[in-house]
Amino acid sequence: MSRDPILRLQDITVYGEGQQTRSFCYVDDLIEGFVLLMNQEQVVGPMNIGNPGEFTILEFAQKVIELTGSKSQIVYRPMPEDDPKQRKPDIT
Repeated sequence: MSRDPILRLQDITVYGEGQQTRSFCYVDDLIEGFVLLMNQEQVVGPMNIGNPGEFTILEFAQKVIELTGSKSQIVYRPMPEDDPKQRKPDIT
């Protein structure tokens, strides 16, 4: 049996109104970035690796339901105090 709540038709929890943003990155792209950084001669300072494209948590939940054809419902819970409103890496 799958552990994925979407595939088990469980509700998806969204905190707040789901307007906080996150950016997502493919793991293989992240690893490639690590390898490139490790193989260079000079590192000027800290580096951000990621994707600057942002999606709201609500958009993400809706897209997962749409792509899986799930009958799961989105359930809203209070926003935790320490939940950042935005996560967008500066990859310049």
